[in-house]
Amino acid sequence: MGVPVYEIEFGDHRAEVVARGAGVRSLSKAGRDLTEPWPAESGASDPPLSAGLVLAPWPNRIRDGKFRFDGVEHQLALTEPERDNAIHGLVRRDDWQLVDHRAHRVEQTIRVGLHKGWPYPLQLTVVHELGQDGLTVTHTAVNVGATPAPFGLGVHAFLRAGDVPLDDCELRLAAGTWLPLDPDRMLPQGPSQAVAGTEFDFTSPRGLDGVRLDTPFSSILPDHDGRARHELRAPDGSGTALWTDRSFGWLQVFTADPALAHGFPGRGRALAVEPMTCPPDAFNSGIGEIVLAPGQDWTGRWGMTAV
Repeated sequence: MGVPVYEIEFGDHRAEVVARGAGVRSLSKAGRDLTEPWPAESGASDPPLSAGLVLAPWPNRIRDGKFRFDGVEHQLALTEPERDNAIHGLVRRDDWQLVDHRAHRVEQTIRVGLHKGWPYPLQLTVVHELGQDGLTVTHTAVNVGATPAPFGLGVHAFLRAGDVPLDDCELRLAAGTWLPLDPDRMLPQGPSQAVAGTEFDFTSPRGLDGVRLDTPFSSILPDHDGRARHELRAPDGSGTALWTDRSFGWLQVFTADPALAHGFPGRGRALAVEPMTCPPDAFNSGIGEIVLAPGQDWTGRWGMTAV
C-alpha cells in the first residue's frame, strides 16, 4: 500500500495532507495555489525540499548532534553529515497515524519513541482544518515519559502567490530581529540583531528579485488579535499570508533556487516561510527551548490564508 493522502475542502478551499511527515501536499483557493504543490512524480512520500513537513522534537539544526539536558549528555544521529549536524527532528520521514478524517479536517498522531541520543517519549498530534479564512494547523505535544523532556517544533511551509514568479513578488515579515549564521554549518555565530537598516528588514514589503535568504528571524510582531502575519504578494496585490500564534517565536525564511536538487520543476525559485518555536541549536543555547514536565502538554497554531 502507498502512503495515505487525505483530501479536505471547505467552500472554494482545497488541500491534500499526507501521512508521511504529516505534510501539506497542496493548498489552493478557487484554483489558485497558496503553497508549492508537490510535483506528481514525488508521490506522497518524497516532497521537494521537505515541503510542508512537520519538524519535531527539534525543528532546525543541533551542532555535532550533541546536547546536554538535565545534566546528561546526548549524541543524536548526524542526519546532516556534510555539516556534522542533527537536523529537523525525528518524525518527518515517518507515517503518522490517522485519528479522524472529515470533509474539512484531518487529525493525525505519532509517538516519538526512543532513538539514538533521544530518551524522551512524546505523543504528537496535528490537525489540519479548512475554514472560511483558509488553513488552520493545530499542533499538540504531550510528554508521556517519566522525566522532563526538551522540545521544539517547526513546519517546512512554502508560500506561493498563484502562478506569479517569486522574483516578481514582494515579501513582508512581521519580524524585528534576525540571527547571523555561519554560512558553512548554518549554525548561530552571534546574537540576534535588529533588522532596521539592514538587508534583512522586510517589515515593509520588499521585492524579492535577487534576494537570497536562509535566515532565522525573531521578535515576531503580532497584530491586535495575537496573530503575526507574514505576506507574499504578487504585483496586483493578491497573494498568501502565513500567520502564527504566540507559540511560534521564530521564522526560518529560505529562498530555494531551481538549481537545488529535488526542487519544484518549472517554477524557478521558491520561498519557504517556516514557523518555528526556537532557532538553530536551541538545545545548546537554551533560546526558545521548551521543557515539558511529565504529563505536560504544549499547543501551537499557525495557518495560511489568501490575501
